[in-house]
Amino acid sequence: MSTPHDVEQDSVVDSVIIVTGGARGIGASLATHLAGRGAKVVVADVLAEDGEALAATLSNGDTEAFFHRTDVVDPASVQALAAAAVHRYGRIDALVNNAAIYESLGAKKHFADISVDDWDRVMAVNAKGVWLATAAAYPTMKAQGYGRVVNIASATVHAGVPFFAHYTASKGAVIAVTRSIAKEVGHEGITVNAVAPGLVDNESSAALNDTSYFPTLERQRAIPRAMTPADLTGAITFLCSPASGFITGQTMVVDGGLVFS
Repeated sequence: MSTPHDVEQDSVVDSVIIVTGGARGIGASLATHLAGRGAKVVVADVLAEDGEALAATLSNGDTEAFFHRTDVVDPASVQALAAAAVHRYGRIDALVNNAAIYESLGAKKHFADISVDDWDRVMAVNAKGVWLATAAAYPTMKAQGYGRVVNIASATVHAGVPFFAHYTASKGAVIAVTRSIAKEVGHEGITVNAVAPGLVDNESSAALNDTSYFPTLERQRAIPRAMTPADLTGAITFLCSPASGFITGQTMVVDGGLVFS
């Protein structure tokens, strides 16, 4: 089995890691963290201006990154992403499927008021995009006998948050496909896991929730404080590393102890 590290098993130094939806928000925070830990980061997003700017910021004497414009619902686009990563670095060690429709939901809606078009759009990006991107990276991971796939789900699946039926359904599908693919590829040295974040206190969440909701949620957590994007980086980095090699098909809830799985 070919792995990027033979000594520091919890390290991502020199790992080639693709982060979809990496141009801003949680994805940008994660890309920045991974680059700071020594990974070679491929920032994939439809937001070209933001993605190019982030990759330029991350590429300096100590870190390396590049941007590739990617639409995760387009099979040709994700295939081109995988090809670009291999062309640049020769391998793909980890894929973080972070791209999702969230802030652009616009507002919470009663399930009966969600349009068919909105339902299909959310499911396409949030669920189908995970499948397509993983399928694109898979041949390279299989050939090298090593790979880490980390899918970003949501704690809304466990909590049953109302007025998010399409979003919650899409993230439930992410957890389901995580388990299914994990069973298929484990013998090839590839692990597939999910991370389910709680409500992150950022601009995206503020666009969809009343500000009074955040302190209420904080008090309900076992760790009673606001959640930030940085709270996710440790769990995701671990799952991208060789150290997580005997963990697959799992969903790690990172929400400060609000729900338990």
